[in-house]
Amino acid sequence: MSNKLEQLKQFSDVVADTGDIEAIKKFKPLDATTNPSLLYKAAQMEQYSGLVQDALATSDNVEDASDKLAVAIGAEILTVVPGRISTEVDARLSFDTKASIEKAHKLIGLYEAAGISKDRVLIKLASTWEGIKAAEVLEKEGINCNLTLLFSFSQAAACADAGAFLISPFVGRILDWYKKATGKTEYDKFEDPGVQSVTKIYNYYKQHGYNTVVMGASFRNTGELEALAGCDRLTISPQLLGELEADTGSLERILSPENITMNTEKLLENEAAFRFSFNEDQMATEKLSEGIRGFVADQINLENYLKAQKA
Repeated sequence: MSNKLEQLKQFSDVVADTGDIEAIKKFKPLDATTNPSLLYKAAQMEQYSGLVQDALATSDNVEDASDKLAVAIGAEILTVVPGRISTEVDARLSFDTKASIEKAHKLIGLYEAAGISKDRVLIKLASTWEGIKAAEVLEKEGINCNLTLLFSFSQAAACADAGAFLISPFVGRILDWYKKATGKTEYDKFEDPGVQSVTKIYNYYKQHGYNTVVMGASFRNTGELEALAGCDRLTISPQLLGELEADTGSLERILSPENITMNTEKLLENEAAFRFSFNEDQMATEKLSEGIRGFVADQINLENYLKAQKA
């Protein structure tokens, strides 16, 4: 019998949530995603030392070196995945639509200079109102986007309305919040609030015929993955990929466009309505803020690491 990873690949496109090219080679995902936290870890790996030095040698400042390193690691990953790489816009630009668009253009330009067409890249943006509006512009230019740090139904609805190519709803971080808020330490996989959030979003998109891809992210255990088998895509850490590969049990498809039971009215919000409904969701408000702060911190850590390497 095939293992659960191979079975899962029959239902969902599997994406590696890592910058470690050796792990990517091992698990053979369709795509890969990176973020400032993963890039900071990757920059310290011996296998990427040459890319770090090249980025520093061809840059006037650490911001440029960081962008060039992100693209260089992305380009390296694209030699072993058949699909796309997600590369993130600096989280410090999360509330600046114009600057986010400019950064996206810069990253795509660096990829094109490396001989990689934009159709193999997803630009990652935080799912703030400004990030969603930046994605709306970029998508019209033919630059596909991955809207990340997504915790609420309101965010998901706005992303689909903006024509985003893909969203990354964060399953595990939602679970983290509810565990802390309620004191409940164990959840059945189908009662997991992160799983329930992604399930609702997936069904809403299929019900209303949106083309936006739903890619569950930020998983804490394989039970969450099993409960979302059939989701368009799932981005998974090497640890959980390994656990799925080692498990030879049977895996059932849970999510399917043909198996939608919900009937939710289409949600179309202007900026004021979006901000109000998002503000009403305490979990989403706190986790988005925390997530942006975390990515900013690791972006700064990466830049400080590059400064130290240049010294």
